[in-house]
Amino acid sequence: MTTTDAHSWIGVEGYPHRMAGHCGSGALRDLLEWAGLSWSGEPLSEGTVFGLGGSLSFSYLRGPGLGSPFYLVGRGSGLTESLTARLGIAGAAQDTDDPDEGRAWLHRELDAGRPLLCWADMSELPYLRVRMQMSRHDIVVTGYEPDGHQVRVIDNDRAEPQIIPAAALAAARSSTGFPTPTRHTCYPMRFPDSLPDQRVAAASACAHAAQSMTTPADDDTVTTPGAHAAGHGLDGVATFLADLEAWPDVLARTAETSEQDLHTALITLAVFIEKAGTGGGLFRRLQAQFLAELTDLDERARPAATIYDELAGTWSALAARAGDKTASATTRWRDVRDRARRLPELETDGAHHLRDLARALTA
Repeated sequence: MTTTDAHSWIGVEGYPHRMAGHCGSGALRDLLEWAGLSWSGEPLSEGTVFGLGGSLSFSYLRGPGLGSPFYLVGRGSGLTESLTARLGIAGAAQDTDDPDEGRAWLHRELDAGRPLLCWADMSELPYLRVRMQMSRHDIVVTGYEPDGHQVRVIDNDRAEPQIIPAAALAAARSSTGFPTPTRHTCYPMRFPDSLPDQRVAAASACAHAAQSMTTPADDDTVTTPGAHAAGHGLDGVATFLADLEAWPDVLARTAETSEQDLHTALITLAVFIEKAGTGGGLFRRLQAQFLAELTDLDERARPAATIYDELAGTWSALAARAGDKTASATTRWRDVRDRARRLPELETDGAHHLRDLARALTA
C-alpha cells in the first residue's frame, strides 16, 4: 500500500516487523514476510533465513584503525546477495557517491509502495546511541514525510519503527567508516510468486557455508592494512587461538598494564560473540536453528544441527566467562583460553557436516 495524503507518510503501511538477533537476517526475514513468501502458512524464521543465506563464516583481525582491540565476526559479507540469488529474488545492489542519486533511489521505491533495504553506518543512527562504526548495518526504510524532513526506519534492534531526520539517514548512508564506505548502497528487490524447492535451496546454502569455512574467497573476508594478526575460515579460528594465547604480551604494549588491556579485550570478545548483532554464539545459534528446522524436512540434517548447537553453546560460554567482571582479567583470560581450545575441532566438524549434508540433499 502506498500513502500519498498530504498529512501522511509516503511509503509502505502495515510493514511486518519483529526484533531479530542479526540485522541482515532480520531485515530479510521481514521482507520475505512482507512479500508473502514461505514454504508453509507461517513466515520463515530468522534462523532459516540466515541459514539459507549460506554466509556462515569466521574472520579475526587485530591491527591498527579498528577502533577496538581486535575485530571478530562469524559471517561473511554476501548474505543478501546469496539469499536473493538462491530464492529467485531479482534486484542487484545499487551504490553511488552522489547523495541526490541515492535519495532518488530511495524515493523511487517508496513512491511505488516498496520497502528498501539499505546499508547504514550504525554510529550515525541516533536511536542506537553507539560510537563503534559499522558501515554495513542493514536497515529497511519504509517511508518518508512529504516534506522530506523525516524518514521511517526498521531496525532489528528496535521493536517499533524509528522516525529519524532524513539528514541522519543520509549521513549513515554516506559513511566512509569500517569496514567499507556505505556509498548509499541499497537493494531494490522484486519478489517471485513462490519460493524454489526447499531442499535445493538448503543444499546450496550448506555447501556455500562449508566452503566459506574451509576455503574462504577473498571477497568474503574482512581485512585492514598493517594487521598484526588476520585469519579467515577454519584458518582464522586457528589464528584467533594463537593470538589469544599471546594477548597478555601483545596487548600490554599499547597501555599501562596487561591487566587493563586484557580486561578491555575480554569485554570486547564478549560483545563480539553475543551482543554485536550475532543472534548469540557468533551466529552459530542462528545456523543451528536453520538446521534444526531443516530436520523436519530431512532427518539427515540432525548431525549438523547438533554440532552447531554445541558450537553456539561453546562460543556463548566463552563470552560469559570473558564478560564476568567479578574475576580478574588474568583469571578470565586463562579460562577463556582453555575453553577455546576445543573450537578448531568443533568448527572443523561443523564445516564437514555442512558439506556432507549438502551432498546428501542433492543425491
